[in-house]
Amino acid sequence: MEAHEVPELDLQPRDEQGHGYVDFLASEKLSVGLSIWPAGSVDRQQPHGEDEVYYIISGRGFIRVADEDRAVKAGSLVFVAAHVEHRFHDIEEDLRVLVFWAPPHRPVHHS
Repeated sequence: MEAHEVPELDLQPRDEQGHGYVDFLASEKLSVGLSIWPAGSVDRQQPHGEDEVYYIISGRGFIRVADEDRAVKAGSLVFVAAHVEHRFHDIEEDLRVLVFWAPPHRPVHHS
């Protein structure tokens, strides 16, 4: 068994806007990370080569996936297919987000 206490994960280092990300679980077919986007920050991520599922732990804002916008809040779950443009925006309260990747995320730099 591998278990983690998500509230205790350290998201350091953070970028100049306070965004942080940490991969904390990985297997052959899946990985999981925790990301935070502070209120008012700009999500600069580029499309990834993996499918992703975002689960919003806390916070409020919006996500744009391809040409669709959707409000997100605690409890929201959003699927983003590999290679699809997406980003969080109009972040009203700090977003804490679990990110599930399949196949596993191979980070070079996630921002």
